Amino acid sequence: MTRLFNDPAAFADEMTEGFADAAARWVQRVPGGVVRATAADEPTVALVVGGGSGHYPAFGGLVGPGLAHGAAMGNLFASPSAQQVYSVAKAADQGRGVLLSYGNYAGDVLHFTQAQDRLNAEGHDVRTVLVTDDVWSAPADQQEKRRGIAGDLVVFKIAGAAAEAGMDLDDVERLARRANARTRSFGVAFGGCTMPGADAPLFEVPKGRMAVGLGIHGEPGIDEVDIPTAEGLAGMFVAKLLEELPDGVTVAGSRVVPLLNGLGSVKSEELFVVYRTVHRLLDEAGATVVEPEVGELCTSFDMAGCSLTLLWLDDELERLWAAPADSHGYRKGAVAPQRRVEVHVDEEEAQLPIGPASEASRALGDVIASALADVAQALDDAADELGRIDRVAGDGDHGIGMQRGSHAARDAGRRASEAGAGAQTVLAHAAEAWSDKAGGTSGAIWAEILKTVGTALTDDEAVTAQRVADGVRAASDAVRAFGKAEVGDKTMVDAIVPFAETLSAEVAAGRRLGDAWAAATDAAEAAARSTADLVATLGRARSHGEKSIGTPDPGAVSFALVCRTVHRAFVDAPATT
Repeated sequence: MTRLFNDPAAFADEMTEGFADAAARWVQRVPGGVVRATAADEPTVALVVGGGSGHYPAFGGLVGPGLAHGAAMGNLFASPSAQQVYSVAKAADQGRGVLLSYGNYAGDVLHFTQAQDRLNAEGHDVRTVLVTDDVWSAPADQQEKRRGIAGDLVVFKIAGAAAEAGMDLDDVERLARRANARTRSFGVAFGGCTMPGADAPLFEVPKGRMAVGLGIHGEPGIDEVDIPTAEGLAGMFVAKLLEELPDGVTVAGSRVVPLLNGLGSVKSEELFVVYRTVHRLLDEAGATVVEPEVGELCTSFDMAGCSLTLLWLDDELERLWAAPADSHGYRKGAVAPQRRVEVHVDEEEAQLPIGPASEASRALGDVIASALADVAQALDDAADELGRIDRVAGDGDHGIGMQRGSHAARDAGRRASEAGAGAQTVLAHAAEAWSDKAGGTSGAIWAEILKTVGTALTDDEAVTAQRVADGVRAASDAVRAFGKAEVGDKTMVDAIVPFAETLSAEVAAGRRLGDAWAAATDAAEAAARSTADLVATLGRARSHGEKSIGTPDPGAVSFALVCRTVHRAFVDAPATT
């Protein structure tokens, strides 16, 4: 369990500060994460990696010569926000293009894609390579749906070495894709990790049993078996990974890099005992082992578990794997001398402006700020329960993420309101803050909801029930387009669609906004409860869909809770009736 922390909500920020101080030889802090503190004599393609914190040395610990140029560092197990990725990538860009690379998780894809679109629109050449190495997370014929685990290091190392060699963006992207296509991973756990301030792990495994096919965010395993001997585990790892070889690879005569990765609390000595058999089995199968790695390469906080990754080499990949690298968390060989650089980022550039607003809109902005405070309190009260239901098939952090996002939105909305902002601007500030601090899929979605509703309300026009209903319907459409979910997929969409449809119908029938909102909230709550009967088909819970039957979707439940809180705090206020 996590014993050393101050405020759990501030853990990731304080960890990042401490890491940047400790690793000042390699990195310097910028808004959203870290970038290199050194540079080669000639500019190169910039590799920017990232994801949630809690995986050291991924991601900040892999920034340095021969590896990444920057890392966007989200909150614990939550993807960095689009603003964080944008800030880090812009600071890292040396004028030869940027390659973004990260594990294939819904929240990361949403936020990194938003940042990429923004950077491309500004004239930066930005590409993406997703890491999809986990063989348990989707079938072989759906590799594009697989998540990234310890294979992150493989792809980052190959791409970083290619950039360091002076290759252009086309070649760096090509080689990163080839590395990903030739990498397979498989993980197990003996117990879950415990977040700072939590009184229980994200999941538990019965004594003497082992979870098979787990993720690195506390997601439980796909299967559960008795704990084998170290030799038995090595045999399980190798047999599974040899079942599925990359195109064109045969084991006999191939050259392979094994990476035996500790997930947080399995000690090096134990890993060496397992690796002894891994090495022998690969040798007996006819493969030549090349420059293996054993240790903590991509962790899951304090999880008791490990994973095996195999990178099947060709001549080009082997040269890049053997190339020098020097970072706080991973070193190989001796890199060429680098010069110190200091990156200056104008943080005020990114701040949203506060423009003029009508008196009525400013009054509504005050009401919205008050409602955001009530929402934050309601989510504080519900955080433990939201986390509990999220642990059934997900990673258990939904309550924590909603707390972080709503607290940031509350504070940003209050500041904007006190500065005289209208309704649209208050919601825009709240949206950006929610996304930035919550990260993850829910952070991106709630930012989209607040921003879209705010656009409908405006900063100058009078608020009507029809305008609110139109804004909510637009938000519902945006969420469906954003996450590609539909009703029945067991996501927030199952609650937001009936809420929007009921609100529109009630308003069209001439009902007062407060009454229409109450009816819509009833519909959302009923829909959220009914998600208990559904099988999860999207997001991190997809791999554990059957386990989710009998438990409602946490995103749908939290959406309905926010709607009920807003009804009490906002809709009955004079400015909105």
